[in-house]
Amino acid sequence: MECEVLICGAGIAGVSTAYHLTVRHGIKGVVLVDERPPLSLTSDKSTECYRNWWPGPDSTMVDFMNRSIDLLEGLALESGNIFHLNRRGYLYLTADPDQLDNFIQTAREPARLGAGALRIHNTDPSKFEYITSPPEGFRGMPDGADLFLDPELIRKYFPYVSNEVIAALHVRRAGWFSAQQLGMFMLDQARCHGTQVIEGKVTGIEIEGNRVRSTVIDDVEKIYAPIFVNAAGPFLKQIGELQNIDLPVYSELHLKVSVRDHQGAIPRHAPLLIWTDRQTLPWSAEEISILAEDPETRWLLDEMPAGVHTRPEGGGDSDIVLFLWEYHVNKVEPIFPPPLDEQYPEIALRGLMKMLPRLQAYLGRSPRPYLDGGYYTKTRENRPLIGPTQVEGSYVIGALSGFGLMASCAAGELLVNYITNSELPSYAPALSLNRYEDPNYLRLLENWEDSGQL
Repeated sequence: MECEVLICGAGIAGVSTAYHLTVRHGIKGVVLVDERPPLSLTSDKSTECYRNWWPGPDSTMVDFMNRSIDLLEGLALESGNIFHLNRRGYLYLTADPDQLDNFIQTAREPARLGAGALRIHNTDPSKFEYITSPPEGFRGMPDGADLFLDPELIRKYFPYVSNEVIAALHVRRAGWFSAQQLGMFMLDQARCHGTQVIEGKVTGIEIEGNRVRSTVIDDVEKIYAPIFVNAAGPFLKQIGELQNIDLPVYSELHLKVSVRDHQGAIPRHAPLLIWTDRQTLPWSAEEISILAEDPETRWLLDEMPAGVHTRPEGGGDSDIVLFLWEYHVNKVEPIFPPPLDEQYPEIALRGLMKMLPRLQAYLGRSPRPYLDGGYYTKTRENRPLIGPTQVEGSYVIGALSGFGLMASCAAGELLVNYITNSELPSYAPALSLNRYEDPNYLRLLENWEDSGQL
């Protein structure tokens, strides 16, 4: 068999690449190869959120995400918003007076880098111009962010959060959508324009004279293609090794809880809610005594990291909410199905209670949770790898970490611009594999502080 482009991996990155090759550039002979059904390995394990609110040290990620959201909105308009894109936003919250100055300065950085204006709301009503976000849709909403520094205003607009909250940052070009619907829309379009999907595992890549020649499937079938795209998600490194390419990536396991909120502790119209303070978990005196006795549970009494977050899931008639909190982040080898931490649902629940006091009603009587997870495959600075490798005809699109869905449209577009020798955007060099050969970039890495990961 012969084709023009072979894409290894039918997750959201591979599907987006096929879409841009066939639909946007009219290239025929595109083949997607995956041993699993499309969009079923990691892409369907996502929180399905998006944002353009990213830290520096430069505007790379803000520019990249702004472009991806432009493309997302275009697809939403084209499809009649089949994947339910909304603009509810992200709401970052703090109750720590010692963190307030840092909270404000952190809010200023993405605005300075191009994510939109930062509007500060205090007690002066003459300067107050806050527009609430509707539960559905994305048109006509402001960008940038609204920073609330008056607790009374916070209670007025977000009455369900703790009365201890002293500052809230509502990021506006943000929200969520249906990952499966977006992926299937792009895949269906790509198929209509000639993309073939083949079930199988890439087990070998033949290279002659430092150029890709063919790809071996299941140790048996050989597909000749001058262009090979590594879009293998958590298996990015292994597929690189088949070409003697050492990709600088690793994986982390991230979990997610789905649970019924029959008490309505989290309103159905709420944005994504994020607690930015470190905390110790609330335990009774008896629980503290029991946990302290066992070396394997004593860590639950220690200070826990910031970043626990939650959002409603489903339409207005749903009562499902998602809980997420990576209190343990370790480098791991991806295995499937991934190992699950049965303590995770209760730990995440207790972590959210500081932000959402009504969740206390579920202590000891929580509805049965559904726990799943996937892998964040990432570079050390949490920026993707998109572009050519040192092997001619070989390309990589991956290390999309926890932002694969929100980045997928711009990532696929960027990779295809490389393949077709089209004009590259300004952010392309900072996302390429070659950046690690740039002395200026390496010096930048030495003082890297914030990866932008929740």
